[in-house]
Amino acid sequence: MQADFWQTKTLDEMNDEEWEALCDGCGKCCLNKLIDEDTDELVHTNVACELLNTHSCACSDYANRFARVPDCLKITREQLADFYWLPSTCAYRVLSEGKSLPSWHPLRTGSKSAMHRAGQSVRGKVVPESKAGDWEDHIITWAG
Repeated sequence: MQADFWQTKTLDEMNDEEWEALCDGCGKCCLNKLIDEDTDELVHTNVACELLNTHSCACSDYANRFARVPDCLKITREQLADFYWLPSTCAYRVLSEGKSLPSWHPLRTGSKSAMHRAGQSVRGKVVPESKAGDWEDHIITWAG
């Protein structure tokens, strides 16, 4: 993979390997969301998808995630505008807005350690679906 490809290519010019590499692995997009019935506002919860490893912040069955979690969404170039709920730190969103990747991003640092140290992942902040109870009790603002 070309070094710093994210600085020289548009999202549309990236190949599949580069597109996948943009994901910082923070786990924020794997948190369940709710729609407020009164306002239609989307709100985030700290309730993690059943497949999210809450320590590594990686999907425990990435290859089969769509079969195992029917409402799992694939973030694609074509539908990027539909994913307005992606966190403000998400590389897909950041680059689509013409901004630079943050200094803690794994493509800049070579590992996820800086991201975890910067508090940008869900590590230590989430509960699994099986232990959450009422999701309305888990509404958060830090994942947006």
